[in-house]
Amino acid sequence: MNVQLREIPPAASSSGIKTAIADCDIHPARATPDELYPFLAKRWHAHLETFGVHTYQGMMGGPPYPKAQPNASRRDAYPPEGGPQGSSLSFMQKQLLDRNNVALGVLNPLNTGQGIRNQDLAGAICSAVNDWQIEKWTSKDSRLKGSIVVANEDGVSAAAEIRKRAGDKNFVQVLLLSRNVEPLGQRRYWPIYQAAEEAGLPIGVHAFGFGGNPITASGWPSFYIEEMVGHSQCQQTALASLVLEGVFERFPKLKMVMVEAGFGWAPSLAWRLDKVFSRLHAEVSHLKRKPSEYIRDHIWWTTQPMEDPESRDHLFQTIEWIGWDKLLFATDYPHWDYDEPSRVLPAGVSGANKQAFYLDNAKKLYGVA
Repeated sequence: MNVQLREIPPAASSSGIKTAIADCDIHPARATPDELYPFLAKRWHAHLETFGVHTYQGMMGGPPYPKAQPNASRRDAYPPEGGPQGSSLSFMQKQLLDRNNVALGVLNPLNTGQGIRNQDLAGAICSAVNDWQIEKWTSKDSRLKGSIVVANEDGVSAAAEIRKRAGDKNFVQVLLLSRNVEPLGQRRYWPIYQAAEEAGLPIGVHAFGFGGNPITASGWPSFYIEEMVGHSQCQQTALASLVLEGVFERFPKLKMVMVEAGFGWAPSLAWRLDKVFSRLHAEVSHLKRKPSEYIRDHIWWTTQPMEDPESRDHLFQTIEWIGWDKLLFATDYPHWDYDEPSRVLPAGVSGANKQAFYLDNAKKLYGVA
């Protein structure tokens, strides 16, 4: 762990952003390990204290690779009153929401019940996290909206949690992770998609997760940098599975957001899928359209980590393929690879595209006035 001894001055104001923005990937944290207890049945208090939590990733807790700072934190993001980064609403308001004129902030809680082997415990923790989001965050600041966290490996329980929260204006999407026991197109996850479609809620697929498998297709890598780069590779696997298994054919109104894995890989993945599909369509005859068409119609993308090619024209060409209407700005606050709103776009973006990118796309997708 790195130890930061000197004082760090407050970050400069986002002077390049004059209008309100949406931040579509904010990570709230619990100030203490037992902060969820008021939202959990007493039986789970004793269970957690006696047996702890066992994930699909063996007996390991926390991220697969140690970060330079705990939980990939920004060194200046620890609240002055103490506690983990992202655990203080007042500090988040001061450091992120007010400073950047955030009109809509989407919460994506991590370290939840997702990926826990005990499915009853997983469901209880996920439901508690949802109650906690309302109690601590969304009811205290109307700019913040929650993501419905579900026990992803128990489709029936997850669907019930979605239906329980459907229509609750505290929530604007369902949250899944990209690493699961099986690729996300598998039918064990279909009850989640059906419930989300019925509720009119997008599904955010965030990088990370504990599925019990190595984090690359070839085994365990050596370095943290390989994990970071691997988020996009994992998202590609998840997206290919969703398309080829026929999820979007089966649920034609379903919308998904690929969160925190970049977006520059989208065109090349779609091209490769289309090329192979032209020769192997008979194997997936349940698909009525080319894979690229499903991707363009059903997928939105958060921009953190923002792509940064040497030529801005390459970035613009990629975005033109995806569509300026499918990009959602995100900071990844309070993590070290945070994207500063005023610096994330290169020069040459039209006013209309900036407005869509920073605010309007998110408001439209999430149905926020």
